[in-house]
Amino acid sequence: MAELISLIQRVTRARVEIAGHIVGAIDQGLLVLVCAEPSDTDAIADKLVAKLLKLRIFSDEAGKMNRSVVDVQGGLLIVSQFTLAADTSAGNRPSFTAAAPAELGQRLYERVLATARAQHPLVAAGEFGADMQVHLVNDGPVTIPLTLRA
Repeated sequence: MAELISLIQRVTRARVEIAGHIVGAIDQGLLVLVCAEPSDTDAIADKLVAKLLKLRIFSDEAGKMNRSVVDVQGGLLIVSQFTLAADTSAGNRPSFTAAAPAELGQRLYERVLATARAQHPLVAAGEFGADMQVHLVNDGPVTIPLTLRA
């Protein structure tokens, strides 16, 4: 079964650095950590973007989570994160065998980015497979694990 794993954090600002250089940054919006698994497809990647753009986790005037990233004109910072597929059930060292092979993971990550950029004006990204430092100010804090199934 295809299920793209992601972790969404509502942020007031976030950035990704590689070797001390900022490669992606947003102000208010969503930091999205994404992990592909071997059975994932383009359709599930597209479904993730649709969900991200509609997910109502920003506060309205009454303080209720009733606005989307589109409503607040926020940004998306999308970062590949294969460690979301970690299996820690045996021993003390995580296994990452549930993560998609690098070629598939990169293709699906790039699909998520391309789809998001086609539908939303403020999309920044990390770099697939790079050693990245992610800096963020979690707003709320609001952190939501999201697993979408095809």
